[in-house]
Amino acid sequence: MGESAQPVGAAVIGTGDIRVILSELGTVTPLDTVTVLPQISGPLVAVPFKEGKTVKKGDLLAEIDPRPFEAALQQAQGQLAHDQGLLAQAQADLQRYMTLSRQDSIAQQQVQDQRYLVAQDAGTVKADQGTVAADQLNLSYTKIVSPIDGMVGLRQVDPGNYVTPSIATGIAVVAQVHPMSVLFSVPQQSLDEVLERLHAAAAMPVYAYDSANTKLIDTGRLSNIDNEVNTTTGTVKIRAVFPNAQEQLFPNQFVNIHLLVKTLSNVVRVPVPAVQTGEPGTYVYVIKPDNTVEVQPVKLGPVDDDYQQVISGLSSGEKVVTDGTDRLKPGIKVTVPPPSAASGGGIRRTGAPSGYHGRGRKPGAEAKPGATQPSGVAQSSPTSSARAPDQTQQ
Repeated sequence: MGESAQPVGAAVIGTGDIRVILSELGTVTPLDTVTVLPQISGPLVAVPFKEGKTVKKGDLLAEIDPRPFEAALQQAQGQLAHDQGLLAQAQADLQRYMTLSRQDSIAQQQVQDQRYLVAQDAGTVKADQGTVAADQLNLSYTKIVSPIDGMVGLRQVDPGNYVTPSIATGIAVVAQVHPMSVLFSVPQQSLDEVLERLHAAAAMPVYAYDSANTKLIDTGRLSNIDNEVNTTTGTVKIRAVFPNAQEQLFPNQFVNIHLLVKTLSNVVRVPVPAVQTGEPGTYVYVIKPDNTVEVQPVKLGPVDDDYQQVISGLSSGEKVVTDGTDRLKPGIKVTVPPPSAASGGGIRRTGAPSGYHGRGRKPGAEAKPGATQPSGVAQSSPTSSARAPDQTQQ
């Protein structure tokens, strides 16, 4: 009696879109991070900002006692007024001496000396003006304000503390959060296609996911690329910028980055479970019209979710085994059990899951955006004793 047919799961090869996605680990890095330091020394009289809140450029963060600087400014202004009076007197004397000189009523030496005196007084006035400007600047430094828009961290000093410009921790740290950037690295082997798209000014969406790679945090765009390859790691740094409207991207946070480089449209593709690796290399089991299987070597391209591009070896319309391959060998007969409601079979596979969820996504995990609907793939499941994995979940 001949060997009984083996129940297998099968799928009909179709065409659809394959997205070329680079998945890397990234670090959230603000475009601007400022440690706010005092520019002058003095005791703090107020630290009015609220920790962890968003501040605008120019918002007051702390105030140093202004009274010593107000007194110094008044002294400088008084000295300036005094020296301006001396200059005005010297200039008036010079005018009188010049008139007398034209009448030959005064020595030329006296006129020349008066010119020198006017120049000296003018220099003194300029020095006084500089002192006044410096004192005004120091007085303005008593109000320590945010230099950028961003989120302010925990305060490092309290009212009453004496602060100096050399304070190590500063008053606080302000980090820009709108927009927010993420730095990640890609292998140099992938650089050519990224540069090609970048030079063509093509939009390359970037998706930021949490550390578990299940929750979409934000969607941004590729901003720029570093100017050199890291010779130690063979990678290139890339910056992506995100609007971060919900402020879910936090400085120094680790996130999973998915860079959509391009989409290969209307290409032949095969379900990932059908792909095997062994002595012939990469291959699939093709179901022939007489329900026997044969090994078909294939050349494959990128993987997109449940599907992988077929460069050569398969044609649209061929049927391949997706489950039960461990029991197969060339020439063996197989049977594809009819779909059952209990197993979820019989569902016409007109596409991948409604959202891109990446390899190895847990059931129920949030789908990733940008998925394309494949076409022309019919999926069948074997009986419950040798049932294929549900293709709607990984």
